[in-house]
Amino acid sequence: MIAMNKGRYRACQAQGPHDIAAAQGLRARCFGLAQDTDPFDPLCTHILIRRVNDEALVCCFRMMPLSGAEISRSYSAQYYELDALSGFAGNMVEMGRFCIDPELNDPDILRVAWGAVTSYVDANGVELLFGCSSFAGTETADYLDAFAMLKARHLAPKRWLPRVKAPHVFRFAARLRRKPDAKKAMVRMPPLLRTYLMMGGWVSDHAVVDRHMNTLHVFTGVEIGAIPPARKRLLRSVAG
Repeated sequence: MIAMNKGRYRACQAQGPHDIAAAQGLRARCFGLAQDTDPFDPLCTHILIRRVNDEALVCCFRMMPLSGAEISRSYSAQYYELDALSGFAGNMVEMGRFCIDPELNDPDILRVAWGAVTSYVDANGVELLFGCSSFAGTETADYLDAFAMLKARHLAPKRWLPRVKAPHVFRFAARLRRKPDAKKAMVRMPPLLRTYLMMGGWVSDHAVVDRHMNTLHVFTGVEIGAIPPARKRLLRSVAG
């Protein structure tokens, strides 16, 4: 059971339909949809980050535990060919529908969220954390330095590399020849993806063009055993 207080925010596990409905409402607002529900919601543990002083919901995400043999049941498997990961021997969890209230700009929210993720990972012996990391919109022009940076430094190991499945993709690893401007790349990199990368995360060699969600997203994985020790200590200090 996830339950932690850190300063102005607390992380907790959804306790029933009311909490899940609140998370779905925040997701719909963040993603610009009339509603956001899908068949994966009942299969997941939902984590909510609330502001302590007024109980306002400021962030939410969901966690779906899987084994390698079950990878085809994941949300991500709708968009990526993940057969290579079916051979992963350890416990996995897919993190999805991660969103923060768009009217807020407080880095402590993301820190508390990652503290909750760390608690979940430690409690469940997770060895691979994965999901889809999204760029806003479906136009690639503003993100070329970010994608060039992903190609240069952060592609998945060949043994785990997701293959193309979605009908509309941007094959940035094959198409881009530019040297990334590091400053521009990190400015345009989504905050969630930046955190994945700081933990040693890796990405697919292509981005999926998701017009329903109005995003470009890349498959992202973090092997827990490969997270730098200093980063692990920092995450566990928040989780503790």
